[in-house]
Amino acid sequence: MSPLIIAPILIPLITGFSALLKRRGRRRVAFALGMSANLIAAVLMMASTFDGTILVSQMGNHPMPFGISLVVDPLSAIMLLLTAVMAFLVGIFALATIDANRERFAFFPLFAFLIVGLNFAFLTGDLFSLYVAFEIMLMSSFVMVTLGGERGQLEGGIKYVTINLISSTIFVVAAGLTYTVAGTLNIAHLAIRFSELADPGVTLVLAGMFLIAFGIKAAIFPLFFWLPASYHTPPIAVTALFGGLLTKVGVYAMWRMLILVLPAATAVLQPLLIVISILTMIVGVLGAVAQMDVRRLLSFHVISQIGYLLMSLAIGTSEALSAGIFFMVHVILAKTALFLISGVVHEFEGSYHLKYLGGVTKRHPGAALMFFVAALALAGIPPFSGFWAKLLLLRAGIAAEQYLLVGVGFAVSLLTLYSMIKIWNEVYWKPNGKASNGAHASPLTKIERRAMIGAAAVMVALVFALGIAPEPVIELSNRAAADLFPTGTQQSGYVEAVVAASADIGGLSE
Repeated sequence: MSPLIIAPILIPLITGFSALLKRRGRRRVAFALGMSANLIAAVLMMASTFDGTILVSQMGNHPMPFGISLVVDPLSAIMLLLTAVMAFLVGIFALATIDANRERFAFFPLFAFLIVGLNFAFLTGDLFSLYVAFEIMLMSSFVMVTLGGERGQLEGGIKYVTINLISSTIFVVAAGLTYTVAGTLNIAHLAIRFSELADPGVTLVLAGMFLIAFGIKAAIFPLFFWLPASYHTPPIAVTALFGGLLTKVGVYAMWRMLILVLPAATAVLQPLLIVISILTMIVGVLGAVAQMDVRRLLSFHVISQIGYLLMSLAIGTSEALSAGIFFMVHVILAKTALFLISGVVHEFEGSYHLKYLGGVTKRHPGAALMFFVAALALAGIPPFSGFWAKLLLLRAGIAAEQYLLVGVGFAVSLLTLYSMIKIWNEVYWKPNGKASNGAHASPLTKIERRAMIGAAAVMVALVFALGIAPEPVIELSNRAAADLFPTGTQQSGYVEAVVAASADIGGLSE
């Protein structure tokens, strides 16, 4: 087994245990070094797969379906790199802003263990391991949401864990039924078995169950209510990490199962997927427009953007999936940047409420510039990254003659712009609000402020760079999408790579 392929799991795992050190300075150094090493491993993984190479490792040298497959195709590499970038920059932000009480109760170990779960979800090639990864994420994220014990956190945390436990239950039942039908849980092996299965009713039921299980985690309509109730309650570093990444794991799992394993059933579900995509976009953006708290406003936008990602699944073509992958890169970076910028403003001004803020442009022009770039990117204004992401999605929709989806996507983009203008007017443009003039600023040291601002600035720079030079990411997205779709009579590139790796160690050929 290649040490590189297991590194994204081992590095944050070791970091989590190292961050349990008693001395605060050593604990922080261990965490910073671990997130840096995780980023380096992800960059190396991307370099190894950028040309379309798919890395496969069978744990214990057991062939599929008996051994656990760890697979890094271009899609996995993209998600691993995004997770590593997020963990590094949000980690820096957290080191600057997380209070001593939360740090004392294992905030940084929990952060690292959450990254373990995320990386494992993107690496694993079987459903049981994916379930384990989801449970690692759920345990870590629940404690992070409730850490601090405030009333709002506990209320939000209970909703968060309850609905996600329901999701996990549906997932494990669906996995059990899948094993009963196909005799395997290996994703590549399932793709082969289900392509030969004569009973379409069974696959349709399983596709529906996986859609519900992963849809809850992705916060699609009507399963989204837990997100705006919980994401705004923890510290903004936690909100940024959750808003940027956690819901996207659900979308990633949908792509893997519904496109790679159950494409025929997904085609039958297309009308339902279109309706869900439309309603998710509309409900999310209307909820955002109605909010006066920046965190809740941006949390509703997390839901709205999931609707765009679901659009790629509803259209169901390779072009649409490629656009969805590019959109995933864009929205993770842009959404995280906006959350971090709101955290910067809060540290300066002491409030997240729009009515209590104002005049930030005069006092902190750098924060205003960062918000301007990230907000226009999220709204899809050229030449920023959101423009290319939405253009690719809408073009794929037009090519598939899904004109209703295209029209709704365009209208939701306009409402997104309206909500960003609302924040701009209230926070940055209007004269001083009730909590303005920095009277409620937090007592951060100069180094902590620089680290906090620097993390947000780098995230914004990545958003800007993606808009100015989108071609490499578009090319990579095309390769990632192609590996999930079969070519003629051949299985997809993902399946062929796992089968070949098993054959090399004397395993099954089907």
